[in-house]
Amino acid sequence: MFGKKKMSPSYDPTAQKPVLRCSICTGEQVAGFQDLHTGHFTEVQLIRSPQELQAFRSRYGIPADCPIEKIY
Repeated sequence: MFGKKKMSPSYDPTAQKPVLRCSICTGEQVAGFQDLHTGHFTEVQLIRSPQELQAFRSRYGIPADCPIEKIY
């Protein structure tokens, strides 16, 4: 009856960088954060359109002029 509220991961710009993990085979893109020290990727959301990427940027306060690196 009562569902759990899904918490979005926090973004710490001093310890993490925003990245898009892309599949070479399917072209699927997943937005998330990569830890600068360990390289661990934390998945946040599937990106299927430029509007979803813009929503990801606005949700976490990532400026439009800040490039988001693609990792494969």
